[in-house]
Amino acid sequence: MILLFSYTLLSCDIRKNKTNADAKATDSTAQQFKDSTTVQIIDSVYNFGKLTDGEKVEYSFRFKNTGENPLIISSASASCGCTVPEKPEEPIKPGETGFIKVVFNSQGRIGDTHKEVNVISNAYPAFPPLALRGEVVAAKK
Repeated sequence: MILLFSYTLLSCDIRKNKTNADAKATDSTAQQFKDSTTVQIIDSVYNFGKLTDGEKVEYSFRFKNTGENPLIISSASASCGCTVPEKPEEPIKPGETGFIKVVFNSQGRIGDTHKEVNVISNAYPAFPPLALRGEVVAAKK
């Protein structure tokens, strides 16, 4: 009997803690949506055609803040070290266009190429992956 009573008390405490955690998660999600904005991706794929091994290609992906809050890009990361993205450091104001500059170094990347840049921001829905595509051909000797 004492064992059953102890179990009941403990299980009530677990449910109470779970309810508190759920409430905190809901508050955090609500704050995220309150501060979010929308974004229109103008360029999501860039096909650079053919490059000779060792050449670099630079491209600036464009996007527009179509929401009511500033767009804050917290990170931009590439699928490999041969692709280096640069994110805007300042928030993009509503109605403004922003850029994510990407530099791809083709050294040693002979063949068809598909590189992605993932962007983390306060946009909802989230940024799609930005893609660089093309072909790297061997240098003629």
